Amino acid sequence: MSQPLKHDANEQYSKNCQAINNFVVRFANTNGTGSASSNNMFAKAILRMGIPVSAKNIFPSNIQGLPTWYEVRISENNFLARRGGASEIVVAMNPQSLDEDIANVASGGFLLYDSSRALTDSQFRDDISYLSIPISAICQKEYQDPRHRQLFKNVVYVGALAALLNIEFDVLKSLVADQFRGKDKLITPNIYALELGYQYANQHFTCPLSIKVERRDLVNNRIMVDGNTACGLGAVYGGATVVGWYPITPSTSVIEKFASYCARLRIDPASGKRNYALVQAEDELAAIGIAIGASWNGARSFTATSGPGISLMTEFLGLAYFAEIPLVLINVQRAGPSTGMPTRTQQSDVLTCAYASHGDTKHVLLFPKDPAECFEFSALSFDLADQLQTPVIIMSDLDLGMNDHLCNEFTWDEQQKYQLGKVLSKKQLDEVKDYGRYKDTDGDGICYRTIPGTHPDKGAFFTRGTSRNEYAGYTEKSAEYVANMDRLNKKFSTASTLVPQPEIIEGKSMAPIGLIYFGTSSHAIDESRQQLKDHGLAIDTLRIKAFPFNNQISPFIERHTNIFVIEQNRDGQMRTLLMNELTIDPAKLNAILNYDGLPITSTFIVEKVLNTLALQQKSQVS
Repeated sequence: MSQPLKHDANEQYSKNCQAINNFVVRFANTNGTGSASSNNMFAKAILRMGIPVSAKNIFPSNIQGLPTWYEVRISENNFLARRGGASEIVVAMNPQSLDEDIANVASGGFLLYDSSRALTDSQFRDDISYLSIPISAICQKEYQDPRHRQLFKNVVYVGALAALLNIEFDVLKSLVADQFRGKDKLITPNIYALELGYQYANQHFTCPLSIKVERRDLVNNRIMVDGNTACGLGAVYGGATVVGWYPITPSTSVIEKFASYCARLRIDPASGKRNYALVQAEDELAAIGIAIGASWNGARSFTATSGPGISLMTEFLGLAYFAEIPLVLINVQRAGPSTGMPTRTQQSDVLTCAYASHGDTKHVLLFPKDPAECFEFSALSFDLADQLQTPVIIMSDLDLGMNDHLCNEFTWDEQQKYQLGKVLSKKQLDEVKDYGRYKDTDGDGICYRTIPGTHPDKGAFFTRGTSRNEYAGYTEKSAEYVANMDRLNKKFSTASTLVPQPEIIEGKSMAPIGLIYFGTSSHAIDESRQQLKDHGLAIDTLRIKAFPFNNQISPFIERHTNIFVIEQNRDGQMRTLLMNELTIDPAKLNAILNYDGLPITSTFIVEKVLNTLALQQKSQVS
């Protein structure tokens, strides 16, 4: 069946969306077809035109064959959270999901599809415009290699979008040149594929559409990068030299990026030998054991994992906490429980990581909001681990780790020196008359440690996971056990003064409503504030950056009539942690919980706030 002319986009319906630099393009592809790099090129082209953009790759956990989506939000207002809802433009390249993709086009929007395969009558909507391009037929004619025919389909539709949306073609050409630098023979074929789509769109449609982009200068010096890359580079700058790891989605690329940076930055210039070690273990328990052993011996070491790995690592986390061994763990959270949805995002490990291991255990957690903080917190975590002699866990998530985000450039002070904490040298050991590994001589809960081999006969001690006295000697005396546990609690209080402080935004006149949030929920907050302001509501906010909690959080809660704790899990884990650690009345904390595996949106937050306020008002009236 040929497409009826009444559905052609050239008719320019009066109901068509009108938008400049403020819309969403959703790509519907099949996993394993090579579409991700082309879709990413589309997003970066808009970024290079000076327009803020964010991209979300929504992909299945199998290798290939199932539907995958890539959402690109263009927003010159710098609202870069996932918007949710219908999209103004949908590029539908997967017959398997076509009906769903057509339904996802906003009224007045556009569907770009491969018309080599005809649509059925039921797949036409009167309120959207159809951009029919015979992409498969074009590639069938132009390319003999079946693999090229598949790969260049993606490039052809990017070229068509360039004409339809007013994307500067020279920008795309420069991106191709950058992407295939060193593989020059691939540059010309990719540019040719872009031209095929560009020319077809110009010849068959009125270009640009009513939805388009215009060059701006709104990006400034920001960069677009994923959180896992940032964590890997941050670990290098933080002084890490040893990694014990076991691959798991979505954390594997943290180690891969660390390895690639080490290959450039951790090579001894004189000998050409590596100054780092990466050990792939047989499982997660062995991986963290390698990291703990290396750290005990004086190296800065770490591992990376996700929720299922955390479950397996809890025994060794307890050992590192109780034996007081520095350790950095990067947790890229995903949707659980069990295997859950391994390629979907959640903030699902807050309580697990805060209290990981049996017995009374508390761990330092850091909550980065973007790749710039992934870099900053990763580097900082090694200082904190050494200073506190304890595990430090970076709480990233799949959205942050595997998606590209617009963020500030990474910064590093070349004069900065590593904070190694209380490590005794040979000279200091000679001066100490009564050394005890677990003696708190300064009153901050942190004891002095030694690195094995520092002194020929002083400072030696057994490192054990059993109860011990101040001299590391085994004990089952209740008083000595209690004293040790109390000291560990004191050390945790000291940690609250060293970790990143919360970010608080309050107006000159105190707002009755306060939002508490953390991590990637941050992306939706600025937009939520604006939308709630449009409803006549003033909002104050507090972003938690770390656990243990700073002493500013309780006063913030007390100052506001209504507190909403925003998080991406089912059980309100951060809310529970706040209640437990700060003895907050549960009635004071309203939960806003998103756990569908997709990044939280401002629309979701605003709707929950308004509904809660309406219910409260109704209850007061009745």
